[in-house]
Amino acid sequence: MVVEYIRYRIPPEQAEAFADAYRRAAVLLEADLHCLKFEMSQGVEEPENWVVRIEWDSIEGHEQGFRRSPGFRDFFAEVRPYFGGILEMKHSHVLPAKG
Repeated sequence: MVVEYIRYRIPPEQAEAFADAYRRAAVLLEADLHCLKFEMSQGVEEPENWVVRIEWDSIEGHEQGFRRSPGFRDFFAEVRPYFGGILEMKHSHVLPAKG
């Protein structure tokens, strides 16, 4: 499993539309076999900062599976207007709690 973190800076006047777009996109993510979990969070101290966290079965599942699936086009259409606000988009491995 890998986790994709996407950090956004979204102006306050776009916050509601951004959240709604990701709620619609989440339906497509959650229907995909490669997506294990999705969450979106908004900063408390800095509400213009958002983090989208997506658990994927693998990087290949994300990049070769989801991105080539029929649902990706509709997903991308929802979130593309906000890509200018991306500060970082990275995959991470989750490490076990005990070494």
